[in-house]
Amino acid sequence: MQEDPPSIEELRTFIAVADFGSFAEAARHMGRDTSVLSRRINALERRLGVRLLARTTRAVVLTEAGEQYHRRVQTILEELEAASRDVSDIAVTPRGLLRVSMPLAFGRRWIAPLLPGFAADFPEIRVDVRFSDRHVDPVPEGFDLTLRVGQLADSACIARRIGTYRTMLVAAPAYLAARGVPERPEDLGEHACLCFTGHVTWPRWPLSKGGRRVMVEPKGPIISDSAEILVDAAVAGAGIILAPDWHVIDHLRRGELVELLPGWSAANDGPINVILPPGRIVPAKVRVFIDRAAEHLREGWDWERAAGSQG
Repeated sequence: MQEDPPSIEELRTFIAVADFGSFAEAARHMGRDTSVLSRRINALERRLGVRLLARTTRAVVLTEAGEQYHRRVQTILEELEAASRDVSDIAVTPRGLLRVSMPLAFGRRWIAPLLPGFAADFPEIRVDVRFSDRHVDPVPEGFDLTLRVGQLADSACIARRIGTYRTMLVAAPAYLAARGVPERPEDLGEHACLCFTGHVTWPRWPLSKGGRRVMVEPKGPIISDSAEILVDAAVAGAGIILAPDWHVIDHLRRGELVELLPGWSAANDGPINVILPPGRIVPAKVRVFIDRAAEHLREGWDWERAAGSQG
């Protein structure tokens, strides 16, 4: 049966004793008793079946086998220390390939604009961004982080909230001038609604305000799985849309859309989270990206103020 390989402690002890030429000096350097070092050297020599050190009353010197072993072990330990420094450096120095996944519409509007500045500030990071509206599991798909909008299912991954959103009913002023303004959720049945099939409650809009809840079955001229197409249609005056605030805030600010039934929102409002693979150590490249994204979002949205300015 093959012997187990020498331990790191045995190899480091051998190098220290050989370099200092003394068990006592090596013990002081390593903060150990000489008896501990002696046992380690004896175990190493028994494991190898060869004498590495010649002990005299005045010094400890390398045997011929010890000199050859010393050269090889010294190189191995130096490589091991360099590898450990490189790996540890990942946790403190922002560098390397950063693979990120995020929803298409949200990512294009709120995350893509920060990428050029991020690349300029962190030139040692290469960002590989993938846009997808499907559920992405960061571990098997090899992502350092994924960004998700909405409530999360139970997961072994780590979630960090970087924002929240709410849904709102909006329409263009031209549409409201032609069709009137709904005053109650029940009035939506008489209006042209633009229907997004990606809502988790489709084909219904569960609206709530305070403790009241109303289930609306929207009907209208356009049904799509593309929220962007429906928002464009709403801006063009085609009807009323139930959309997340992050998707329509720019149009609200420009007066292209107006919030309807203030305070009424869909039941699937929720957080905006960054999802990380399990583990307590977060690489620096991931930390700086999360911090930049959270800062960018805080600076970019003030939903209540913007929506209120239109009301």
